[in-house]
Amino acid sequence: MTASIAPESATRAAPPQQFEIRRFAAPVGAEVVGLDIGRPINEADFARIHRAHLDHHVLVFRDQQVSPADHVAFSRRFGPLEIHVLHQFHLPGHPEILIVSNIKENGEPIGLGDAGVYWHSDISYKEKPSLGSLLHAQELPSEGGDTLFADQHLAWEALDPALQQRILPLAAEHSYLAKYEELRAKNPWRPKLSQAQIDQVTPAVQPVVRTHPETGRKALFVSEHFTTRIVGLPQDESDALLAELFAHSVKPEFVYRHTWAPHDLVFWDNRSLMHLAAGTPDHLRRKLYRTTIQGDTPF
Repeated sequence: MTASIAPESATRAAPPQQFEIRRFAAPVGAEVVGLDIGRPINEADFARIHRAHLDHHVLVFRDQQVSPADHVAFSRRFGPLEIHVLHQFHLPGHPEILIVSNIKENGEPIGLGDAGVYWHSDISYKEKPSLGSLLHAQELPSEGGDTLFADQHLAWEALDPALQQRILPLAAEHSYLAKYEELRAKNPWRPKLSQAQIDQVTPAVQPVVRTHPETGRKALFVSEHFTTRIVGLPQDESDALLAELFAHSVKPEFVYRHTWAPHDLVFWDNRSLMHLAAGTPDHLRRKLYRTTIQGDTPF
């Protein structure tokens, strides 16, 4: 699936915006400075953003003082949006937005406070995993709260050729429930799932190595959070191989660590990257809004 670059007539006629795309001094990522996603973005500017996203895999749009409606509208330019299974943490009036937060009000969590505690690619547990996610900073702690991104194209390319050939034909099961109860036992944020919610997240089988549908590049596609087993291998052999791939896939030479600034909007490609939340001290407040773009079936 490719990003939609067929805007409405008002968007087509929008004047160009003056913005820069600056690559980070890191294995992956770039920042976009001077663009306002709350203003109409014309076709040429959108195509430039789309190209940069494919090239850099994670884009940081600086100083986006925009509404949830603007966030949703910009996200939809890239494709239909997911509605997360945890309806308890949807932003009121905007079910496309998942609240990621450690804040409690009246003793109850307002969002998913332990999101991203294991390396993962969003929605890999569905038949059609996510294309990408957009996370918008609302309230940031004075320390902590970083997000790490690991380039899975680089991880694949750095594998020993013999291991590449071994895993290329393999498939693995991904399950949303893999660590859910473990996390729920540790943390106060995760609600008990209803049977209807459980039915929405039946496990999916994905290739261990996926091909990016827009660039053709191969990437590792297993994660410690959601991948439970290699299909067709004995459990001990599956566990050993997954442990080797998990450790390899997040080596420092593949990773960009993002330190959040006020109003950052971070857009990453779930087909190319995994990400991890580094954690926030319990006494400091953190709140972000996340949209997730539907993807296609991995191959």
